[in-house]
Amino acid sequence: MVKLSGVKKGMRNGYGEALIELGKKYENVVVLDADLSGSTKTSMFAKEFPDRFFNAGIAEQNMIGMAAGLATTGKIVFASTFAMFATGRAWEQIRNSVAYPKLNVKIVATHSGITVGEDGATHQMTEDIAIMRAIPNMVVIAPSDYYHTKNIIRWCAEYDGPVYVRMPRSDTEIIYESEEEAKFELGKAKILVDGDDLTIIATGEEVPEALKAVEILKKEGISAEVIEMATIKPIDEDTIKKAKDFIVSMEDHNIIGGLGGSIAEVIATNGLNKKLLRIGINDEFGKSGKAGELLKYYGLDGESVAKRIIKELK
Repeated sequence: MVKLSGVKKGMRNGYGEALIELGKKYENVVVLDADLSGSTKTSMFAKEFPDRFFNAGIAEQNMIGMAAGLATTGKIVFASTFAMFATGRAWEQIRNSVAYPKLNVKIVATHSGITVGEDGATHQMTEDIAIMRAIPNMVVIAPSDYYHTKNIIRWCAEYDGPVYVRMPRSDTEIIYESEEEAKFELGKAKILVDGDDLTIIATGEEVPEALKAVEILKKEGISAEVIEMATIKPIDEDTIKKAKDFIVSMEDHNIIGGLGGSIAEVIATNGLNKKLLRIGINDEFGKSGKAGELLKYYGLDGESVAKRIIKELK
């Protein structure tokens, strides 16, 4: 059952725990990090399997090269650092050394979006979905909560090929009651709430905020459908086609090239008569501040989104 639990837990904690499970299940799982294992939670795997963990240091490009080399020997490779460094600093290596030969490397980046918080614009990554989904052979995924993350990481180990997974720094509200309910299927969106008046399509840490927005809209007599779009590439075109005529996209990412851009491409390519309101970062850099304050400042919290939708409907 999907609902706001009021309980927060980090997606990166789910990542670390899932890595330990995979390490026990598969002897060929290896993990790399760029000197940030305490923050990415790959340190949990390092403690359990020190011989299968490699700290590349502050050398993200080298880390991706190492990951590619290990993958060619039959390893299932997870490589992690902050989203800014994973995709910004090592993009060429990801493109040419991982995606081009379609190697079995999973780039799992934490600290995505503006919710990196006090570290400010230099560390906040709001362009990663755009630059990663433009790479051929690359799958792009954003989990919705702690349980969802664990299932996605397990899926990554079973999938043969490159994957990019993004998750925030801050703890986010748990929306699923168990791992069993937080099922993941590549390229398949999930309808979390039924509604008649409009469709909200959200990804990542914006999914709980979408659920908050729905409750506020309900008090105003507005019935909103909520769709979780965890896979941004390949995107679920069929679900977008079936959405209401007014679609609102929600993402902790630049509105250019991310979830909203992907939905716009589907609408335009298929000649759909649908209005799209893209809610995200309006093509600007972030600021330093607490995660919750930044969500509100940029209008990404549930209350702000609900007010924006009400204004659009007037």
